[in-house]
Amino acid sequence: MNSPMIQLLVLAGIAVFLILRLKNVLGTREGFEKPPVTDQTTARRSSGPAFEVIEGGPDLDITDHVPADSPAGKALAEMKRIEPSFGVSDFLGGARQAYEMIVMGYERGELDKIQPFLSEDIYESFVDGVAAREDQGLTIEAEFIGVRETELVNASIDPDTNESEMTIRFVGELTSAVRDEAGDIVEGSLTEVKRQKDTWVFARIMGSDDPNWLLVSTDG
Repeated sequence: MNSPMIQLLVLAGIAVFLILRLKNVLGTREGFEKPPVTDQTTARRSSGPAFEVIEGGPDLDITDHVPADSPAGKALAEMKRIEPSFGVSDFLGGARQAYEMIVMGYERGELDKIQPFLSEDIYESFVDGVAAREDQGLTIEAEFIGVRETELVNASIDPDTNESEMTIRFVGELTSAVRDEAGDIVEGSLTEVKRQKDTWVFARIMGSDDPNWLLVSTDG
């Protein structure tokens, strides 16, 4: 057999060998091949939440402030049943504003502005306090800085009358100075911030047309 024929046979053998090798490689799944396509409906179903949402859970407007199963929590739930528009957080926001208004109204002797928010007994005690200052020739110069804390301490409701009470603890900051008839400061300071702690009780009949809560106690 001559040399050209031998070379031809060798080349043919090499070609067959390469074809077989290429077929074996293409017939396998390796490297960065695209993964098999799965059922998208099944994938979406399996990727959903692994828990069941239960309706009628705890009222966060209550549990953010007191335990739901506490006497205060049950009283708040009853208030909201009688008056669905009532919100505990909304009430605390209003009480915070009322606290500043009432404190400064008393400090400045401007009781006419705060009388609609005071029970008769509290209003009379404020009148007596302001009158006693005036009899001594004393005046108060005060500036409210802010309320640092507002905390719901207790809540209750009378099942017969629907009269509700909310006990709130406040921590306020203000500057207050007492001046005598000559204008000299005899107590307090206009620059030193005083921290004042108060526990007040507000009352209202739930479901009534009057939306105002009245301050009925200033010592809790």
